[in-house]
Amino acid sequence: MSPASTGASTTQGAAAPPAPSASAASSSLSSPDTRLAPGSPGYRRMSFALFLAGVATFALLYSTQALLPLISGEFGVAASDASWTVAAATGGLALFVLPMSALSERFGRRTVMTASLVVAVSVGLLVPFAPSIGTLVALRAVQGAALAGLPASATAYLAEEVRPKALVTAIGLFVAGNSVGGMSGRIITGWVAQEWGWRVAVGVIGALAVGCAVAFRLLLPAPTHFTAGSLRPRVLLGTVRDHLSNPLLRRLYAIGALFMTVFGGVYTVIGYRLSAQPFGLAQGVVGSVFLVYLVGTVSASTAGRLVERLGRRGTFYLAGGTTAAGLLLSLVDSLVPVLLGLVLITAGFFAGHAVASSAVSRTATRGRAQASALYQSSYYIGSSTGSTVGAVAFHSGGWGGTVCVGLLAVLGVGAITLAGSRAASRAQPVPTG
Repeated sequence: MSPASTGASTTQGAAAPPAPSASAASSSLSSPDTRLAPGSPGYRRMSFALFLAGVATFALLYSTQALLPLISGEFGVAASDASWTVAAATGGLALFVLPMSALSERFGRRTVMTASLVVAVSVGLLVPFAPSIGTLVALRAVQGAALAGLPASATAYLAEEVRPKALVTAIGLFVAGNSVGGMSGRIITGWVAQEWGWRVAVGVIGALAVGCAVAFRLLLPAPTHFTAGSLRPRVLLGTVRDHLSNPLLRRLYAIGALFMTVFGGVYTVIGYRLSAQPFGLAQGVVGSVFLVYLVGTVSASTAGRLVERLGRRGTFYLAGGTTAAGLLLSLVDSLVPVLLGLVLITAGFFAGHAVASSAVSRTATRGRAQASALYQSSYYIGSSTGSTVGAVAFHSGGWGGTVCVGLLAVLGVGAITLAGSRAASRAQPVPTG
């Protein structure tokens, strides 16, 4: 999670609540708003708690990504096999994010988030002792499935417990925790593994996540505005079916998956490229390359202004072109062009992802929680696909093979965007008279 895939609108239920009566509306105007507001102790506790939850989630989810060359070396497996330690985690999250969103409607946001973190950190403490690559992949799959409860519940909790004017800021802090966790987890594991090996490195991340989980549970205020719903599979399946029958939503889901295919493939394989010749970088330095993620924070935050100037489809074209330019630049066997290429790939990915995820929330007129969950599912399926296919391509054809996979995914983004443009032009009424 990336970070921009969640938003205030993702917290709406599958059906809109009934309109209040005039007397109820009058009463609500006179009654004080008891939801959390900026500056209050409860708001500060809540913000810090969810920031820590975001750190733990993404530090655990991508804890092995910077360590793949070391994992390959210890178990004697190829990059394509080691990459499953990433793909299994993101794939587990993709498969379980929709069911977890339904569970949070029945049992409560804080309950589901707490249970998710407990299971995920418990598995994280077992990961360093995995005796084989198969066991390691299985543990990571369970860990990813458990972590699906966080993105499925966090924004819903915020929408219910925080005053509307403060909601964007509150969600921004949670997203910041996601990006900080994803970046710091990779950097920490890189430097720790350089001295003590990958097992100690993932153990450190597990211990960090334990601390974050305990602090999260102690700090997060008890919900006071949650109303439990019933688990009705027929209603949920009907809502999902409606979303998947919407051509625009299908295109947005596919675009998110394709952008993440590029990103997942590049960042899964980049450690192998930079640790080999002609670069020969140490493990700690390779982990520090993930500081490039900071570029994504800036790119995602400016995506809204790009849409205002270029439109949604124009921004998709720009994001895809930027990503493609970065892929081509990264083919040069020199460190500076490779790093510049990563900057462009990261900027293009985060801009495209931010636009696609926000467009999903605007497009869905009901069941926005499920619409967002479907986007997250497709997004992480793209991550798993990119991690696996990109590693297979690297094993077969080197870095050029991984770049080819990325360029094909970017071409897919362009083709889908073009199809959307043509569909929009056909839908416009023909002027008469």
